[in-house]
Order: sequence, then C-alpha cells, then structure tokens
Amino acid sequence: MLIKQILAGKSAGKITTVKPKDTISEAAKLLSTHRIGALVVSETGTDVLGILSERDIVRELGLRGSSCMSDVVGDLMTSDIITAVPADTAESVLQTMTDKRFRHMPVMENGAMVGLVSIGDIVSARLAEVSSEKNAMQDMIMGR
Repeated sequence: MLIKQILAGKSAGKITTVKPKDTISEAAKLLSTHRIGALVVSETGTDVLGILSERDIVRELGLRGSSCMSDVVGDLMTSDIITAVPADTAESVLQTMTDKRFRHMPVMENGAMVGLVSIGDIVSARLAEVSSEKNAMQDMIMGR
C-alpha cells in the first residue's frame, strides 16, 4: 500500500496548521478542538517548518508547569522533520515512525505539503488490507 492510497482514503479537508509565533495555549486549543495529536507548524499552509505534538506540550508542562502555555510554538516545536512522498510505501513510513519514535509525518510533493499521515492512519489502512487479503484467501480456499 502506498501513502497516496492512505491519503485518498482520509476524509478530505485542510491540514490543521499553526504559525511559529502562535502561543502554546492557542495550539493546545486547536489540538483539543480538532481532536488531533499534532499540528504542522507552517506560515503558508503548504510549507513545513516543524511539528508541535501533544507530547511536546506535555513534556514542557511536566518540566515547567503552566508557564509554558504563553511560549510561542516556534520555541517548542520539533524542527528536524522527516517527510514522506505519496509514492512511499506504508510499510517504510511505518518503520521510520517506529524507529524514530514519532507518530505524524507530513507528505510532500513538489516542495509543498499535500497531506499528513499518522501512525494510526497507517496501522488502520494496513489492518484493512490484511483483512481483505484474508477474505480473498478464504474465498479462494472455499471455492467462492
């Protein structure tokens, strides 16, 4: 399965982004409102400057308390971002996420972000694929 197939299966919509000068408090509200685990940090909506995850916020809350909520996103975001392309395999992206211990990866094409995949998106797509393969094998064995 390719990343472009996973993106095609996701509900269409704009990728939720945050600007580097926005506060952590504003970012936390977006995460909560959209029920998501990470925000792409972007000035234009298609560039990727970094990612701010719920883990980043919780880590700072644990270290410094609520004072971090007035910091700006650019101070807490992860800026060393690994990206995927639509032609990447789900397996290779899942392996990268597992090895590097992160859960969200922007998908880039021609220098612009065209999607965002989570480890949950990939696992869900892979489970559906395995189930379909199992059903096809059963049908073949049973002569259906």
